[in-house]
Parts: sequence; C-alpha cells; structure tokens
Amino acid sequence: MKTKYKILATSVATTLFANVASAATYAIEARSDAMGGVGTVSATYLTAPFFNPALTAIYRRNDDAGMIVPSFGGNYDDQYDLVDEIERISKLTDVDEIKKSMNAIDGKKTDFDLGGVVAIGIPNKFLSATAYGKLYTESFVQPKVDTSGTNPLDDSYVQGVSIGVAEAGVSLAKYTNFMNQHLSFGVTPKLQRIYTYSYATSFQNFDTKDLREHETAETMFNLDAGALWFFGPYRVGISAKNLIGRDVKTKSFMYGSDTIKSYEYSMRPVYTVGAGVVADYFTMSVDYDLNEEKRFSSFDDNTQMIRAGIEFDILRQMALRAGYMKNLARSSDEGTITAGIGLSPLKLIELDIAAQYTNENAMGASINFLATY
Repeated sequence: MKTKYKILATSVATTLFANVASAATYAIEARSDAMGGVGTVSATYLTAPFFNPALTAIYRRNDDAGMIVPSFGGNYDDQYDLVDEIERISKLTDVDEIKKSMNAIDGKKTDFDLGGVVAIGIPNKFLSATAYGKLYTESFVQPKVDTSGTNPLDDSYVQGVSIGVAEAGVSLAKYTNFMNQHLSFGVTPKLQRIYTYSYATSFQNFDTKDLREHETAETMFNLDAGALWFFGPYRVGISAKNLIGRDVKTKSFMYGSDTIKSYEYSMRPVYTVGAGVVADYFTMSVDYDLNEEKRFSSFDDNTQMIRAGIEFDILRQMALRAGYMKNLARSSDEGTITAGIGLSPLKLIELDIAAQYTNENAMGASINFLATY
C-alpha cells in the first residue's frame, strides 16, 4: 500500500468574505475555495459529501483510502464595521452624539458563519463510501435603536440570533455503465442536530461570545443525493442537498419590557447543476444553484450561487487555481474573485492555499491538510 501525506485538510480559513458561504451547504476545502467554490463535478471522493455524493465513486486506481483531519473556517460580513461601532457608541457620553451614531447604524446588521469538517473515504469498485462529520453556524447581530428618550443607551439594545447544525453521515456511491454511458449515483443519509440561539443585551455589555443564549435543539434525519455523467474528461452532474425540508424557530423571550420575537429558519432542498472538464492536468468547472436557498425569514440572507473555477496541474508538483462566484439572490451583492495554489513537492506533502476578495470589508483565505493512502 502506498502512503502519501498531503497538507490539504485542516482548513484554517480566516474567511472574511461575504456572499460566499451558504450555511446549509457550507463546506471548507481550500481547493474548492480557490476555484470559486465549485465541486458538483470537480470534487474528489473525499470531499464528495460536501458537494455531490455521486463523486464518492470516482477515484484513481492508486487511491486506497484517505481522510480529512479536522478542517475548520469561517466568514463574516461586516460592511458597516458594526461590531466596532457598537463598542464605540457604548463609550460615548454626549447624548446628541449617541443619538446621531445610533441613527447611523439603525437597521444595519453583521453576520458570521463558522464551520468545520472531518471525513474518511474508502473507494472501491463495489460500493464506495466516505463517512464525514460537519459543523456549521450562522449568526446575525443587529442593533435595535430607540433615540426618542433622553437616554438612548438605556432604551436601545443589541440583538443576536444564531443557528448551529451538527451533522454526520455516510456518502455511498456506485459507478455503472449503461448503454456505453459512464454514470455514477450517490446518496448521503445523515443525522442533523439543529441548535438555535437568541440573545439581547445593552450596547455596554455587548460581546459576540455571549450569542449562545436561549438555546433550542432538535434532531432530524436528512438526505442528500447526486448523479454524474462523464465521458473521458467531460462531466455533467446534479446534486440535491437537504431533501427533507424543515423549519426551526428560535425562542421568544423578554428583555426588559420588550418581547424578543421568535425567528424562523428554513432548511429546504438546494439543487445544483454542474458541468466541466476534469483532465489529468487541467480542470474547468461551473456550478449553478437551480433554486434560491431561503434561510432566516427576518434577515436578507438568501443565496442562489453561480460559481466558476479553473485549475492547472503542473507535473503533479504544483497546481494553480482561480475562480469567481456571485450570489444571484441579491442584486446588490458584489461578485467574489478567488485564487489559490497547491504545492506537492515530490508528492510527499501537499499544501493548498486559497484567497478570496469581494471588497475591502469582505475578503478571506484558507489552507487545507489531508492524508491519503
């Protein structure tokens, strides 16, 4: 058995870019990050659970097994420097300045996403399998401003809401040849533990570390599915994630004399099609979400992504990658440019680095590590 060690899995992603991650389908993998987030036809058997389970059955002859050790990352969108502004306002003493500053951030929000994955894959000609675990959270912070009184710092507050999903499953896939057409089909049965949190505090006491309050939790079964057609290097695929829809709600509670309402979060199927060319030394791929993913009902966080990426492999020693992604669900969102490099000196180790840029308040980077045998 041949052993290779690749630095491709602990995705230390300090992703600061907006419009990129969709919490319900959020995956951290630097190769994909560098290629605009594509993966429906271009992912590997190890990363197939996060993009298209049918790819679990697509592997090279010398692939015996592989694993992704803890991979993690995150992103945030703070276009108005809201967190810093809340802290600054909390220290002001002049009432007129406080009111002016509060009115400037009224209705503004910031959001944070965090995630991590582990996986182990065993490809074979009978029934390929990749087991995985995945954790992701999405959080929003928004000030509730009331400047009608004489002490706006006492009358106003900061509200936060979060959802966290821990999921574990196994992607199972099988290759078949039907009427001289190369096909693979895959499914991912999985368990999801869904947590919600709701939080309110004064400007003076605001701290993002306290967002995990007023918790609710429930467990559900869910299912992903996918299919792939390929002929030589040409591929077309489709994937469906979270086929069993679910609505979850945060807790309603009292903050002073105010009632903090319950927020609803929707988990609905997301269908993605992809097409591309995946050759030994060149990959080009495009992914498109067929439907809009609606999440928190009270926040403008819907996503419908189009992604494109390209990769050049130089003698198995280096890979150059670039890509582009855009959220079509919000016309005001800017596109994100991505780029990255993969290094594999003598095939002993492999280091993948990715960077993303949307604007000066939205950018990021990721790095991955993995081991294959």
